[in-house]
Amino acid sequence: MTADVFIREQPDQLATGPKTLALFPGQGSQRPGMAAWITDYPVAEEVFRRADDILGIPLTQLCVDGTAEQLRATDVAQPAIVATSLALSAVRAQRGLPPAAVAGHSLGEFTALAVAGVFDEDTVLQLVRRRGELMAEVSRRYDGAMSAVIGLPAEQVDALCARVTSGVVGVANYNQPTQTVVSGAATAVADLEDLARSAGAAKVVRLKVAGAFHSPLMADIAAEFGAELDRYTLRPPLVPVLSAVTADYVTDPTEIRALLRGQLLAPVRWVETVQRAASDGYDELVELGPGQVLTGFSRRIAPDVSSTAVSTPEEQG
Repeated sequence: MTADVFIREQPDQLATGPKTLALFPGQGSQRPGMAAWITDYPVAEEVFRRADDILGIPLTQLCVDGTAEQLRATDVAQPAIVATSLALSAVRAQRGLPPAAVAGHSLGEFTALAVAGVFDEDTVLQLVRRRGELMAEVSRRYDGAMSAVIGLPAEQVDALCARVTSGVVGVANYNQPTQTVVSGAATAVADLEDLARSAGAAKVVRLKVAGAFHSPLMADIAAEFGAELDRYTLRPPLVPVLSAVTADYVTDPTEIRALLRGQLLAPVRWVETVQRAASDGYDELVELGPGQVLTGFSRRIAPDVSSTAVSTPEEQG
């Protein structure tokens, strides 16, 4: 399934409609029943049928009536979220609502690139499955953790990370001006949590994730995932892709390969990404996927820009 399924009636449609940036969520957004709606939409069913064939697992069944525990496994969660977002994108495009540009949070960057035509559905699903497998492997190798620090400015959290000496810890996600996620060795994350509480953080929440994503602990798999990427052809995007690694646009396939390798270790610069979208004149941010976490972030980062979560076609209008 290629990008013409996700981007239709362009550019005429864009000339008359709002300048929409489609946002795609990352791991953690999965939830039971997140694709229960697909049987009413043949184009969405086709996305999932292909996913089942490509991956050799009952992804459709897992996304329709799988349990939270089944969906939590990294190598299942990643293709499940991507397939759900692609199915929503296909329905939206069929209705004449293509995005003017795309962006994604962590895993969601792969969805964004697929919608933009950098790679097809078969490729993106195989890539994110392998990414999930590698991340699960390294998570079993190291005792890692992630924690959200709420109520402190990001620069203060950065400074607190630098004070930790018990192991590696750093910022993984700049989600909101006062919500920052840290990642690293479990002992170091625990020490950072203590420092954040002492510094006056409103809340410190240990995340229920399998490992220390977007941290140096992922370095072991960067080269192997890079080799996986090199097996596939990447094409220039058909619509602008705003990367959350750099908060800038990416156009060159070679640059995109390097970005996807480095993304495993690099922080997600979501605050800067949404600020860039607002400054570039996007007047509608539409989150396509399970949940509405990115919509909440966007409303706090850019309150003057319309932000909407679309987790079922009924919400698309």
